[in-house]
Amino acid sequence: MISFLGQCVQNLIQSGKYVLKGNLKFSDVIAQMASIGFDSLGICLSIVFIAAAVIALQVAHQFLMSGGDSYIGGFLAIALIREIAPGFAALALAARSGTAICAQVANMQVTNQIDAMEVLKVDSIGYYFAPRIVASALGGLFITILAELTGVLGGALVSFYSIDLHPSRYFNSVWLMLQVKDINISLFKGIVFGALIALVCSTVGYNTKGGAKNVGEATTKASILCCVYILVADLIIDILFYMGGN
Repeated sequence: MISFLGQCVQNLIQSGKYVLKGNLKFSDVIAQMASIGFDSLGICLSIVFIAAAVIALQVAHQFLMSGGDSYIGGFLAIALIREIAPGFAALALAARSGTAICAQVANMQVTNQIDAMEVLKVDSIGYYFAPRIVASALGGLFITILAELTGVLGGALVSFYSIDLHPSRYFNSVWLMLQVKDINISLFKGIVFGALIALVCSTVGYNTKGGAKNVGEATTKASILCCVYILVADLIIDILFYMGGN
């Protein structure tokens, strides 16, 4: 695990150098964003909407009985924007697009396409990793924004139909309780999680040896590692920005 993390850091640095040298093509990033972000948008938004709806259904009546129904919107918004939207969206992105990235790179490795690129003196790490990392980071950012909007609106919808909470009271509590800091940190999480997914999955694919069977095993490994690293990164970010209540 430690050696794999070190290899991921090395690949990230090498990809960064590739970008700084001006070798990254904008068209490659757009193509990867279409593949990574757009194809995962539906499942990401669906998961966050369902999560918001479930939480609203679970807590709405308890808030109503205690006279705290005016705080439902703020409670849901904080939970969604701080954790649920960026976290669930990232896990869905890893399951849908992360495994696809791993399979693509692994197939290139087992069919010796990467070796051919290196024979031609092409930086294979930068060429294959950089567009995917940048595209996944941007995709994670945009998906997080849409997931947060979807989750907050979903909570308002469920609150209205379950306990007849007027949308004005719901969104007023969101406005009063939610801070700009929470939004900024959640967007930062989206960027970090997106880049982490592409980096981990590309590295696993790059390390794949053998044949088609090994490609399948690599995608499973990549999915598991992504989940672990996303949760660890989430914990580290929360400790850095929220510990002490600042």
